Amino acid sequence: MTTAIMRQKMYEYIKFADAKKIKAMYTIIADDGNNLTPWQEDSKLLEKVVRTDADMESGKDEGIVWGKAKKQLLSRGKK
Repeated sequence: MTTAIMRQKMYEYIKFADAKKIKAMYTIIADDGNNLTPWQEDSKLLEKVVRTDADMESGKDEGIVWGKAKKQLLSRGKK
């Protein structure tokens, strides 16, 4: 079963589930989904990510395609 199908089935289930089941599911998900990693709390890093994203959207920064980045990273490991 694909993730998309599972997501749709869960959506349909949650849509009609009783309050007790919703609370139980939320308890499981809330513990996992609300934890921020240290980089998500770093405001300077997040500002830099937003600026870089804007520069790439505007064409100011060309970025690098994944294939080229991967090749560079793999070549570093061989040295």
